[in-house]
Amino acid sequence: MARGERRRRAAAAEGARPLERARGAGRRDGRAGGARGSASGAALAVVVLALAFGLSGRWMLAWLRVRRALTLHPAPPALPPGSSSPSVAPELFWGTYRPHVYFGMKTRSPKPLLTGLMWAQQGATPGTPPKLRHTCEQGDGVGPYGWEFHDGRSFGRQHIHDGALRLTTEFVKRPGGQHGGDWSWRVTVESQVTQASGTPSFPLVSLFFYVVTDGQEVLLPEIGAKGQLKFISGHTSELGDFRLTLLPPTSPGDTVPKHGSYNVFWSSNPGLPLLTDLVKNRLNSWFQHRPPGASPERYLGLPASLKWEERGPSGQGQFLIQQVTLRAPFSVEFVFESGSASSGQLVGSQLSQALESHAAAFKERFEKTFQLKEKGLSPEEQALGQAALSGLLGGIGYFYGQGLVLPDTGTEGSEQKMDPALFPPVPLFSGVPSRSFFPRGFLWDEGFHQLLVQRWDPHLTREALGHWLGLLNADGWIGREQILGDEARARVPPEFLVQRAAHANPPTLLLPVAHMLEGREPADLAFLRRAFPRLHAWFSWLHQSQAGPVPLSYRWRGRDLALPTLLNPKTLPSGLDDYPRASHPSTAERHLDLRCWVALGARVLSQLAQQLGETEAAAELGPLAASLEEPGSLDELHWAPELGVFADFGNHTKAVQLKWRPSQGLVRVVGRPPPRLQYVDALGYVSLFPLLLRLLDPSSPRLGPLLDVLADSHHLWSPFGLRSLSASSLFYKQRNTEHDPPYWRGAVWLNMNYLALGALHHYGRVEGPHKVQAAKLYHELRANIVRNVRQQYQATGFLWEQYSDQDGRGMGCRPFQGWTSLVLLIMAEEY
Repeated sequence: MARGERRRRAAAAEGARPLERARGAGRRDGRAGGARGSASGAALAVVVLALAFGLSGRWMLAWLRVRRALTLHPAPPALPPGSSSPSVAPELFWGTYRPHVYFGMKTRSPKPLLTGLMWAQQGATPGTPPKLRHTCEQGDGVGPYGWEFHDGRSFGRQHIHDGALRLTTEFVKRPGGQHGGDWSWRVTVESQVTQASGTPSFPLVSLFFYVVTDGQEVLLPEIGAKGQLKFISGHTSELGDFRLTLLPPTSPGDTVPKHGSYNVFWSSNPGLPLLTDLVKNRLNSWFQHRPPGASPERYLGLPASLKWEERGPSGQGQFLIQQVTLRAPFSVEFVFESGSASSGQLVGSQLSQALESHAAAFKERFEKTFQLKEKGLSPEEQALGQAALSGLLGGIGYFYGQGLVLPDTGTEGSEQKMDPALFPPVPLFSGVPSRSFFPRGFLWDEGFHQLLVQRWDPHLTREALGHWLGLLNADGWIGREQILGDEARARVPPEFLVQRAAHANPPTLLLPVAHMLEGREPADLAFLRRAFPRLHAWFSWLHQSQAGPVPLSYRWRGRDLALPTLLNPKTLPSGLDDYPRASHPSTAERHLDLRCWVALGARVLSQLAQQLGETEAAAELGPLAASLEEPGSLDELHWAPELGVFADFGNHTKAVQLKWRPSQGLVRVVGRPPPRLQYVDALGYVSLFPLLLRLLDPSSPRLGPLLDVLADSHHLWSPFGLRSLSASSLFYKQRNTEHDPPYWRGAVWLNMNYLALGALHHYGRVEGPHKVQAAKLYHELRANIVRNVRQQYQATGFLWEQYSDQDGRGMGCRPFQGWTSLVLLIMAEEY
């Protein structure tokens, strides 16, 4: 995951023309049409033209590379046809698949029906407009927030703290009919004591419930007295007939209606990224809240607007929003009823009963799955584990759209002269690293996400892996960051929208694949049989495209250039961003972590090919895996005797530093000795990769030195987990530019610590000279990590992107319930 790149930011369908240029990126996803046609037919046409006009073979090869980069892979899909449809998977059709909003649901559709919640505390600061809350933002002052329970399918309960307000959002889905069933929401708003006031207040609060369509769908509101929306009836091809009803507010836990003031607004869909601003700009102070027996209060409300003929052109979609305003505390229920299911509304006491039943079932299933209570973990640790799992499941999103791709021309650096083009429109069902900062799919994060999801719901993992494998282009490449759809694009600055088809990412999706192989569940093996051609194509692309300068060496393509502002050119494709590599990038580099990832991939796919009876692939992959795991080869390419550890190799010098120049700011200065080809003296996570991925034999003479540097507090050991870079390194906690703080230069990251614990657990249980040392380190490291993550969660209410190696505090973005949720597997000792 290119996190250093992303920290600077403000935040499988056919039919697309593969060479459509980036200038069309602003159009709505569903409108980039045109027939893809046959790639082979197009290639034949180019060959004929080349022969006819004497065009060079180099030009033709470049054209074919571009064509393949923007064409979907021809292998059969890993998922059955219609796997996201309500007829095939009704229990997954509706979901909280909008992780970037505080609360909302949508269907798994290219043109979904979307629902969501906004809220505002009226008059919190006299003379200033209320803060309208809608999308999760890193710096909006809301928090802590997150899912207490979420089962990934049918039920969730979330708590949101916003100043003097505490919101609880709950939902229950109910199966039935042919269109994905019904669902009910309950939003409860209560007052809470703040440090500023010291006593609870009873603020005037507005909730905004909305529905959005994106196309020809029909919405018809039925308005009652005083602007109250009785219900919304509608129809779509996927949902059939349906009805949405906002019930009158009540006191929490009561069924007696409370007086509320209502406003309703109906317009064409302005575009999903513009919903918040549209509502904010429409609010005015013409309205009064007049509860019986109380003085009227002015509030900002939406002006009534219900004449559809005043809206925009047909096919633009509709936006319908109902505002209800009253004093906290109160609860409001919002109900979706499918016309093909006739079970009656799930509201009031029946909804309360369903919510409690689901909560009890979640806790029972959680303990049965992870056994934290049985293993002696405290109630606080059990609650942390439930929140970690729920936050990850509640962060799963469904995305659809076209990404921007810079094709691989085959000549390194030449793609910079090309224009990016649109990839065909594709769907993606995936977890996200962070709802507030990274609410989209990231390739190497997802493999870690699915290690946890897989233990809870293997079907969800098969769905996610199948969608990611659906993103393969004809060469077998998958873009490392998936920015699909208007909402995803709106959160990413234009300069970071483009994915480069020459750049790889760690193949962590093979980690849950390896777990599937170990479990040998029939459904998993059936999935892997369908997925194997795509897995094989993906691995083959990685193995071939990232080949290094000598046999069995590998090099991350896409390192930054040696710019005068960079202390050490970053390696974003590796996921370890600013981790120090060779000071002067060159084609002579050999990257240790990439070789280890390829070795793991060869091992996993070789075992999978053998199990599936794929004899030809097994004959190819088996020898490759054996060669990559041969100790002598790894030593020859990456063991640095002068450093006493494994290391990268490249054109490098230690005499590099940032110095202040009055007219330039901080600039890179290279002293003596000048760079030369040598091992890179950067002791940290990369040095441990043969250990982390368990590629060393238990009796390996290299295992002891790695355990020693891991356990040394002058290097990687800290009371809060293994730091990413040695405390003795020249790059430890060093800024990479004047404006880039250190990222993978000392902080503690949970995904790498999880791999380290898995390796220590392994080497501490198998016979070998280092068994006792590995077991001791395992228990101490696990205790340190669990203690610190628990303490930080209790203090802040969040899981964090990274943790300080000096005082343990959470750092980076929050909530980060992507791979930091692996703390649950660490507590459960599942590796």
